[in-house]
Amino acid sequence: MSNLLQQLLLPLLLPILSIFFILPSLMHAKSVIEPCRSSNSCTSLLSYILPFDSKISEIAYRFQVNITDILATNSITPAIPTLGNKILRANSLVKIPISCPCVDGIRRSLSTEYIVREADTADSIADGYGGLVSAEQIGIVNGINAKNPLLSRQSLVIPLPCTCFDNSNNGITTVYMSYVVRRGESLSSIGLEFGATVMDLEAINGLGQPVVDPGDILAVPVPACSSANLNWYNESLIVPNGSYALTANNCIKCICGTDDLNLQCFPSGNTAPCSRLQCKGSTLFIGDAYVQHTVAGNCNVTTCVYRGHTGRKIFRSLASSSQCPDKHKAASSTISGSPMSSRDPVVPFISTVPSPSPSPAYFNPSTIGTGTASGPTSYISGDGGRLLGEASCYNLLLPALLVLHYFTW
Repeated sequence: MSNLLQQLLLPLLLPILSIFFILPSLMHAKSVIEPCRSSNSCTSLLSYILPFDSKISEIAYRFQVNITDILATNSITPAIPTLGNKILRANSLVKIPISCPCVDGIRRSLSTEYIVREADTADSIADGYGGLVSAEQIGIVNGINAKNPLLSRQSLVIPLPCTCFDNSNNGITTVYMSYVVRRGESLSSIGLEFGATVMDLEAINGLGQPVVDPGDILAVPVPACSSANLNWYNESLIVPNGSYALTANNCIKCICGTDDLNLQCFPSGNTAPCSRLQCKGSTLFIGDAYVQHTVAGNCNVTTCVYRGHTGRKIFRSLASSSQCPDKHKAASSTISGSPMSSRDPVVPFISTVPSPSPSPAYFNPSTIGTGTASGPTSYISGDGGRLLGEASCYNLLLPALLVLHYFTW
């Protein structure tokens, strides 16, 4: 009887069982798709988990981006000439900046190319991009199929996910990062890691419920600094929070600090010849501030600010303010690694204090004590907000105290 039941039920059960075994292999990871109509593009980020040990130069070549852009996005100060040859270990997280254009009505990046090698397969090529693209996607974009197999030295276009959403999120300037969900992660843990709420991640990614699976690609919002309200000439810049950008032919370094979303620019200190860094009619260079304290406890602050560039001409001007700078904040770096993730692979290579080469006239001793008698004056360097000097009665008392100490010792 039991054998008869097996013979009768087995043909009925086989199709049902096949669904459970075959369906998982046919399911594709979820990812957000942003429709678009305009031809403009934006800066987007890829959260790239290294599938194997890689040099920074190899990563740059893999995604066809500049090494300096990877260093800037990951807040690495290029103090070591051979930093591009530094090896990052597998499973390290590296943020990759890419341009996100509108292609055939949706946002995606098609600027990355790959040259096929002898032993390559579509799966092995996809694996090299850390889950950001699938073998099926590579095959569809490049027309790879049974009739048109991969060929050695063939050039492939690698479609990569990206989103713009007008570089805005709840009224805050934002850069969006494509993030591949890993096993054991949830919307809550991802939001906690990158400073986003579960509700925000649900809304951005169009999720009906707060459930994600390994391999899903999420658009994660990263707050950013913008030059939109800084009256720059012929230039606009958006810098993700906790990173920096080089502009004006690499002469100017603009950082987006972790404490606020104010863009701060100063000379990069690169070896390339840079001119027009000093504000006219003053001894201040771009990023420097002159602070005069009044008797009433207020401040008169004059700052040499960056105003954009055209060609090799750098625009700058003096700006006035009555807001006293926070000494503790001025004495500390505005960047200390990446605030975006506690899992940052490049911490050993991140300089905790930006240290460009000082301008020739960051501090002019001849001006000490020559201001008005209303109060002390201070000079703040643009390289991370370092307090350079203060003119007050203590400057006059210091020599006398040293002499007194000498004779009473």
